[in-house]
Amino acid sequence: MHIFDRTAVRQHRDRAARKLPQVADLLRELAERLIERLDDTTRRFCAGLDLGGRGAVAPLLRARGIDVIACDLSRSLAALSGGLIVVADEEWLPFAPASFDIVVASLSLHWVNDLPGALIQIRRALRPGGLFLASMPALGTLGELREALTEAESGLTGGAGPRVSPFPDLSDCAALLQRAGFAMPVADVEDIRLRYADPMALLRELRAAGEANALRMRPRPTPPRALFPAALAQMAEDDGRAGVTLKLAVLTGWAPEAA
Repeated sequence: MHIFDRTAVRQHRDRAARKLPQVADLLRELAERLIERLDDTTRRFCAGLDLGGRGAVAPLLRARGIDVIACDLSRSLAALSGGLIVVADEEWLPFAPASFDIVVASLSLHWVNDLPGALIQIRRALRPGGLFLASMPALGTLGELREALTEAESGLTGGAGPRVSPFPDLSDCAALLQRAGFAMPVADVEDIRLRYADPMALLRELRAAGEANALRMRPRPTPPRALFPAALAQMAEDDGRAGVTLKLAVLTGWAPEAA
């Protein structure tokens, strides 16, 4: 099923390249949390692929002595990583088998329609014994925003359209790794709480990160002017700040060793 509009995903990422400084610190922190998982292994990695790192992942890998190719659907975002870049769709990776000994995807695979197919391609691009390390939003992410938008839109128009992407359950993530042929698949989750004194800053940061709504069935008419203020007002906590939850699923899997 084609749930996501990949053309819209690319357009959102192209626009985000100009606004990324607004969220660069957050993206870097999340990338650092992911890359720190490498401290748990003694395996040495030489050739790496950064899938959609938005300029945050590639420098961290290079600091560990890994030669990195940065790949992104958006040329503008890929260029932020410096070094060698490839502009490609994660659903159609252009890399030969056994090209890398590590592939890292930090918050970049949740807009892929065929996630099982993308994972299979990633596993094939890894050398035997290579590592796949990824993070992606899991079920429950932005749940507060989803609920508030649905309630506010229903109150204003009598109905509500999908405005927040669906996210996979943590158990689904582990099963997908196993289905794609990874050895020792592991998926765990970190709960990260984000709070905003200016609730509208949440929406601005989502756009700045290239995370605007790219669902194929997203509402196309301009939403009522009151929709977002009404929804964000519902999210206000006792101190007036709006809080949202990021459930960060961390996935690790190894390409099987050669027989």
